[in-house]
Amino acid sequence: MSVKLSPIIAGTMNWGIWDKNLSTTEMSHLINICIENKITTFDHADIYGGYTTEAAFGKALTESKVDRKKIQLITKCGIEHISENRPNNVVKHYDYSAAYIIWSVENSLKNLQTDYLDALLLHRPSPLMQADEIAEAVEKLKSEGKILSFGVSNFTPFQTELLRQKTEISFNQVQFSATHHEAMLDGSLDYMQIHNIQPMAWNPLGTVFRENTEQTFRLKQLLATLVDKYHVGSDLILLAWILQHPANILPVAGTVNVARIQQLSKACSLKLDKQDWFAIWTESMGNKVP
Repeated sequence: MSVKLSPIIAGTMNWGIWDKNLSTTEMSHLINICIENKITTFDHADIYGGYTTEAAFGKALTESKVDRKKIQLITKCGIEHISENRPNNVVKHYDYSAAYIIWSVENSLKNLQTDYLDALLLHRPSPLMQADEIAEAVEKLKSEGKILSFGVSNFTPFQTELLRQKTEISFNQVQFSATHHEAMLDGSLDYMQIHNIQPMAWNPLGTVFRENTEQTFRLKQLLATLVDKYHVGSDLILLAWILQHPANILPVAGTVNVARIQQLSKACSLKLDKQDWFAIWTESMGNKVP
């Protein structure tokens, strides 16, 4: 079973101690702001905040009084970080044993204070993962109603196919943006369309606002003209560029700025002229399309 997620997903990685360190009340308010602005899906990973952000969010979710059926919760598992909360980890590694996946989901459910996850994703591929064992855990979790759908994150087409032979794959969360567009050139997005796997895009704004490089300089110059043409912010233009791809990509937006959150849904109705779409790709590459 797949689930329907909101066209733009709220990424929670920065909500906790890794960045903004929001209080319970601030998180609760932000959850409601997202929902009011048609962002009903919240993306987590067990490792966020050194294994603390899920629990902080769960406490805020309970305080918010939001109807659980009106939101969707995603989490990811599999990365074993070196953390004071995982004292036995002496080297960063991955664990996709059936026992660990099941334990991780049950731990996330407890932390998020919910009975089920709308989607569970494997965070990154491991060379030691065994498809049969992963499928066993996934089918058990589905049969118990603890997860409604299953997917992967940062998996190549072949890595995804390895698992798809054993269990249904509904999502793949990959890096995709105007500055990191490899997924539309290496067959990843094509593969997902063929197999009805919905892509999510992490870091959808790329490095445009975080780095000063020749690439970002070219893009900023172009975006300045497009802002005047479309009368929206450059961040919305970059999101619209992603949303226009036929793979039906869901951007994961990590902002906690209320004013920006209130604007995000405009990207869903913004249709870029085809030549403007290609101009963004052109300036990112620094040369004409092939």
